[in-house]
Amino acid sequence: MKYLLVAFLAISGIMHFIKPKFFKAIIPDYFPSTWRLPLVYWSGFFEILGAIGLVSPYQNEAAWGLILLLVAVFPANVFMAYNSRFSHIPAWIRWGRLPLQLPLLYWVYQYTL
Repeated sequence: MKYLLVAFLAISGIMHFIKPKFFKAIIPDYFPSTWRLPLVYWSGFFEILGAIGLVSPYQNEAAWGLILLLVAVFPANVFMAYNSRFSHIPAWIRWGRLPLQLPLLYWVYQYTL
């Protein structure tokens, strides 16, 4: 299961560099526009770094870092769910992402022990 999580996180992190426009758009409006692209790249970088860390001797530290990252990016998921700008994405996907954060957090937490 760990390698499935690593693949999921690595692919998600890589997507920040492939499709930065999408990730930039879901950053809440209260962030200055000049911060958005750097935030996309930094979050993608740390997601990839965390994925690599889960298969290293620093698994515990990587897992805690990923938990912090998942909590930090949660407002972007909420922003996407509420904002009509994303009506092209089916509502069940936008809203379904929110409760999925809890099992994802728990999955990552399993590697802090």
